[in-house]
Amino acid sequence: MPYPRKLLNPHEEVAVDLHPHWWYYSKPVGTLIASIAFGILTLVITDPGTTGRNIMGWLSLVFLVLSVLWLIGRYMRWATTNFVITSDRLIFREGVVAKRGVEIPLERVNTVHFNQSVFERMLGAGDLIIESGGEDGQQLFTDIHNPDRVQREIHTQMESNEARRFTISGTTGTDVASQLEKLEGMLERGSLTAQEFQAQKDKLLGS
Repeated sequence: MPYPRKLLNPHEEVAVDLHPHWWYYSKPVGTLIASIAFGILTLVITDPGTTGRNIMGWLSLVFLVLSVLWLIGRYMRWATTNFVITSDRLIFREGVVAKRGVEIPLERVNTVHFNQSVFERMLGAGDLIIESGGEDGQQLFTDIHNPDRVQREIHTQMESNEARRFTISGTTGTDVASQLEKLEGMLERGSLTAQEFQAQKDKLLGS
């Protein structure tokens, strides 16, 4: 499912909204294939009606059920995991019942690195490492689609965000009000501390 638009700031736009790469399914799918192969092997190598076949049959069935449940659980996590780039921030959100999320304002992003092995490059997957000026410092995001392209998009949005910040002194009253709403939204979500909010507010009103 896409990132909930109700969680965006006023006038905030989504540039990228990604779920994990399909390689995210590799382990549960591999286990499911192995469980099916184990069941077929049990039918081939054991004699019908024997105790050994009954035991092996039950084991293969349990193995198969667990593999299916793992795959279903992985799909639910995939569907509720979003890596989002907006005009204001980077957002990572995951969790089916319990939710976990990270938000990094674009102005706090220092550097963006990506890692891809040769195999991952063939698949179009990889990792992003984002260093920011926040308390967490460095964040690792795995199973990202085409991380090199995502890296470029982050830089593009950072440049656009910086340009808007530098032209804020020439905004109209309506623009100032929308900027205040945006700052209040960031304060409520914890993206800004109270001191940072007040400093940004004073700068905005002073302009």
